[in-house]
Amino acid sequence: MSGKEASVYIVRCGETIRCAKVYKEATQRSFKKAVAYREGRKVRNSRRARAMEKGSGFGREQQEQAWQSAEVDALYKLAAAGVRVPVPYGCFDGVLLMELVTDEEGYVAPRLNDVEMSAEQAREDHLTMMGYVVKMLCEGIIHGDLSEFNVLVDENGPVIIDLPQAVDASANNNAEWMLARDVNNIREYYGQFAPELRDTEYAKEMWALYEKGELTPDTVLTGQFAEIETEADIATIMQEIDAARDEERFRKERQKEAKHGVDESKFNWSED
Repeated sequence: MSGKEASVYIVRCGETIRCAKVYKEATQRSFKKAVAYREGRKVRNSRRARAMEKGSGFGREQQEQAWQSAEVDALYKLAAAGVRVPVPYGCFDGVLLMELVTDEEGYVAPRLNDVEMSAEQAREDHLTMMGYVVKMLCEGIIHGDLSEFNVLVDENGPVIIDLPQAVDASANNNAEWMLARDVNNIREYYGQFAPELRDTEYAKEMWALYEKGELTPDTVLTGQFAEIETEADIATIMQEIDAARDEERFRKERQKEAKHGVDESKFNWSED
């Protein structure tokens, strides 16, 4: 299959059947706004970092390697954290070798968007997915492009795939809304089969706990979130604005005096 950032092949490794993901060059990828996803990613080698900033030929090459390694790093980290992702076996010359996720009969597992289910199954799988997103967030990772098209379903449930655009939750200014988009995409899909899921607010609940440092892999979520709404104290706000204006006016007067000097003869100086 060919996707927006890579083509995927079924390959034989000895007697084992695996999956090979061959990344496309930047000029051939249709993934939009990649810069927003790269924000906050750290490159240890300062020479590489400078080259990537300048956008030189070497820098673009390093940027491609960073794009590919982001998925490899995320797969290893998430697999260790208990998130169901394809088991990675390494990346070689732009080719990511990983587990082939199959169904009960050994065929390639279907994507979530091709699966019909009961309301009970939708609720169960949705809860599983929310648990995976929490574990990802606890590892500092946000998928960034999560939807029913980036989830496979095998006999044991959902498996999250496609992570080259994985976002650093603590360093990317777009992290909060990307998390919300991921979670809400999944909510809307499962909500087709269990409509009550569309009233949940898991993204807001997760992010609020994450910001306070209270989110753990074992956190039990409710799916409910109460927005804090308070009326603005207009009088206090206006007082602060007036105080700021007075301070600015005083600052300008002081600057003017310093620039033009002050006639000290106007003052009656005492020895004290």
